[in-house]
Amino acid sequence: MTALAHARLGRSELEVSRVALGSWRTFERMPREQGVAVMRAAREAGIDFLDDARYDDDTGTAPIPTGYSEVVFGELFRASGWDRDEVVVANKLWWEFWPEQDAAGELDASLQRMGLEHLDLAYSEKPPEGLSVDEVVQQVGALIESGKLRAWGLLNWPADLLAEAARSADRQGVAMPAAVQLPYSLVRRSPVEDPETSEALKPSGASIVASATLAGGALTGKYATAETNGRIEEERDDPKHATALAAGQELLSLGAQLGAPPAAVAIAFALRHPNVASVLVGATTPDQIAENVKAVDLQAVGVTSIGAKS
Repeated sequence: MTALAHARLGRSELEVSRVALGSWRTFERMPREQGVAVMRAAREAGIDFLDDARYDDDTGTAPIPTGYSEVVFGELFRASGWDRDEVVVANKLWWEFWPEQDAAGELDASLQRMGLEHLDLAYSEKPPEGLSVDEVVQQVGALIESGKLRAWGLLNWPADLLAEAARSADRQGVAMPAAVQLPYSLVRRSPVEDPETSEALKPSGASIVASATLAGGALTGKYATAETNGRIEEERDDPKHATALAAGQELLSLGAQLGAPPAAVAIAFALRHPNVASVLVGATTPDQIAENVKAVDLQAVGVTSIGAKS
C-alpha cells in the first residue's frame, strides 16, 4: 500500500487519511466487481477513512426500503480485503425515526446491515424538533461508553449549534465532537471560511471533513465536452451551476500548468484550509481514486483565485 498523509480528527485518537472515500449513492448503483475494484484502489492508494450512510431506496430495485447502501458497503468492504483495525469507518445518525428509534437503535440497525461490530465515527445530523442538543450528546456519550462507537461528529450543523454541542459535551463529561462534515469547495466557501464557524470550533477542537468539494463533478472539468455524462448533465444550463462550470474550465487550464488533474487541484484547495483534516470524495473507477489522491502532495498555486465566494 502507498503511504498517504494523515491528520488527527479533533482531540480524538482517530488518525485518518487526508482523502476519505465516500459512498454517496455510488456502490449500490454499480456492478459489484466495479465497487470492489474502487475499494481496492483506495486501499492501495493509502486511503483508510471510509464514509458510509443509510439511504432510502429511490430506485425501486433494492431488496429493502432503507439501508441497502450499508449492506452493499459491508459486502464490498469484506470482499476488498480490508483489515478492520487498519481503517476508520464513519456513518451517520439521521434521527429519521426518532422518537420511536433512538441513537442506539439506529446505530445497532446500521451495524447489523454493515456486518460490523462497531463504528469509529458517527456524524449526527441536526436534531429534529423536540430533540435537544443535550439529549443528542447524552445518547452519543452512551454509545461511546458501550464500545459501539469510538468518536462522534456533527453533520452540517450551523455555528451556533456547533458551539452548543461543545458546551453540552463539557457539562456532561462526554468526549468532544471530533469532526464536523461541511460542504467546502472553490465555489462554496461558506460556512467553512466564516469567522463564526472557526470560533465555534475552538472549544471542541473539532476538525472539518470537507464534502461536496468537486461541486457535483463540475470542478473536474469533465463538463467541458458535450458528451459527458454526470450528476448535473441534465442541469448543465441551469444558472445555479454556472459559476462551478466556469471554474471547472479554469481548473483544466491550471491543472495543465501544474501537471495535475483538475479534480486534484480542487481537492488540494480544500486541504489547504487549516481546519480541514480530510476531504471526502466519491469514485466510480480506480482511475478516479488515483487522480484524487494526487491532491495530497499538490501545491495548489494560484487556485484560490478561481471561483467566487458564496
